[in-house]
Amino acid sequence: MSTPGTNARIMQVDQAGPRSPGDDEASGDVRRVVVVLAKAPVPGRAKTRLTPPATPEGAAGVAAAALLDTLDAAAATPGARVVVAFEGSTADAVRGDEIAAALAPHVVVPQRGASLGERIAAAHADVAARFPAAVTVQVGMDTPQLDAGLLDAALAHVENGSGAALGLAVDGGWWAVALARPRTADVVRDVPTSTDETGRLTLAALRAALGHDAVADLPVLSDVDTADDAVRVSELVPHGRFARAVGDLLPVPGGVSP
Repeated sequence: MSTPGTNARIMQVDQAGPRSPGDDEASGDVRRVVVVLAKAPVPGRAKTRLTPPATPEGAAGVAAAALLDTLDAAAATPGARVVVAFEGSTADAVRGDEIAAALAPHVVVPQRGASLGERIAAAHADVAARFPAAVTVQVGMDTPQLDAGLLDAALAHVENGSGAALGLAVDGGWWAVALARPRTADVVRDVPTSTDETGRLTLAALRAALGHDAVADLPVLSDVDTADDAVRVSELVPHGRFARAVGDLLPVPGGVSP
């Protein structure tokens, strides 16, 4: 666990917008941004669909590992700054000190809005205000199998003529959206989330706003929602923190479902 002081150092937001260790950088020089939408992995509030078989503490430990692996991928994306729209406190989180240290080099802003769609739109609006020349790709903390190559390719789509690029998820949602103009995220504000139609409806909203051929396809990935999802994804990245956490904290009696 981290201390409240550690959390206060990374959550620096004022009327002028997000603050970070890189605030002396010319904002107009930043041309690509990876946005990570994340919440503090607090027991009883993170990855609750993993309980059972995991304990609440174990589920939060799996979530913490997923977030740390995701931040590594974001930080390794060529030429990109990282903006993390964060909910909660690292002081209450499993592996809070590690998460605070991983967040410290990046711009961290609080999530704003009642619905997930509103929080997505607000995160992109914060990036547009802070880095007006940048394109974005946004991910969550449910696809720890992603890597810098996938994020780089998503950004390349919107740097090379596409208005957007969307990565659908196996469960009917989506795992990533890249935008040539970050404020375009406002079109997903009212799209229903956490349904098996979310991906299709998000794609339709982007095509309606930008044109059918202006939205590129990203690879389809599996989100980590259930214990079976977690085991399957861990097998794709067997050497990361996520796989170690799944092996240590997520017993799956009888093995993974076929």
